[in-house]
Amino acid sequence: MSDSSKNRVLIVDDEMPARTIIRSYLEHFSDIEIIGECANGFEAMKAIRELNPDFIFLDIQMPKVNGLELLEVLDNAPYVIFTTAYDEYALKAFELNAVDYLLKPFSRERFGQAVEKVLDKIRKGEPNDNLIHQKIRAENAELLNRIVVKKGSSMSVIPVQEVLFFEAQEDYVMVHTTQGRFMKNQTMHFFESHLPDDTFVRIHRSYLANVEKITRLEPYDKDSYMALIPPDHKLRISRAGYKKLKDRLGF
Repeated sequence: MSDSSKNRVLIVDDEMPARTIIRSYLEHFSDIEIIGECANGFEAMKAIRELNPDFIFLDIQMPKVNGLELLEVLDNAPYVIFTTAYDEYALKAFELNAVDYLLKPFSRERFGQAVEKVLDKIRKGEPNDNLIHQKIRAENAELLNRIVVKKGSSMSVIPVQEVLFFEAQEDYVMVHTTQGRFMKNQTMHFFESHLPDDTFVRIHRSYLANVEKITRLEPYDKDSYMALIPPDHKLRISRAGYKKLKDRLGF
């Protein structure tokens, strides 16, 4: 039975030794209850939804779904203390005022500082910055090779080559894929700058298309065209987009 007077924490890390260390360090905090452990993002999504932890320890580098991808698909993310063996995100996380960031291997003292920081936020009822992971991700220049999406209570990993096109929809982006369409709380600029430009072309302010999926171009009016993408998508092409297509496809 869970103790409602304690702060509830979930440990998410694919490595058992790392989870064991966190668990042992937490034994010294009488006001914290460990409500579960997860070895991957799929398990974590289910556990966060069902158990509603106050905060989580989250490894960034994990197989299948990494920590940042997990946070992207959570509607209401808890407070997060990032843990990782790689420091490529560390400086950005600190500059952006993340709750905290533990670089493995971390000492008991450093661990305690991170825990006290998140407990202080919980006591004060400070709002959680759920956009912190997006800010970190946006500054990372690494190209995407997959996109994590959520539909209902399930999560899927879609290789970028299965994406037909991206469609701008106000503050969101609709990702049209061979498996259906999915909403992402990111910008067209993010996807345009994080996808291979020899495959994805901004054909219109509203569309970023996978040129390998375009089967035909049709005239729309005197000076513009439509891109046809099976099974039945017809996308407007702007003048600038048509020039990019010509340059990319060499016609």
